Amino acid sequence: METRHYVAVMYKGEEGISVAFPDFLGCASYGRTIHEAALQAEVALTGHIGWMVEEGDSLPVPTPLDRLDDSMVEPSEDEVGRFLVRVEIPAKWVRLNVSMAETLVAQVDKAANQLGMSRSGFFAEAARRMLETQAKC
Repeated sequence: METRHYVAVMYKGEEGISVAFPDFLGCASYGRTIHEAALQAEVALTGHIGWMVEEGDSLPVPTPLDRLDDSMVEPSEDEVGRFLVRVEIPAKWVRLNVSMAETLVAQVDKAANQLGMSRSGFFAEAARRMLETQAKC
């Protein structure tokens, strides 16, 4: 797998911190704290990129953090900071047929929608996290 680092920009809102990705218009995440927002940024971007790869869309070349200019950020928002999000780019997606309880599928779809992810992206992220947990044991 290829690893890339994309810029994320945090903005302070009334009830927490939102995160936007200048290289991916329409991809965003949110957290109540800066820490939570940073963690959710990784989830959102991983899911978004997974969906793009699955659809056969080309990914943008990451903008270097030191080359991010004012035209790429939201000037009317209260910026908290900028950071890089590390993402593993999958080389190829494989279509699977998975069976599970209808209620679990509904819960996954709701959670994925709230995170701005596809169902496939959500399952891929869940599998990746489980594998990371297993590797630490």
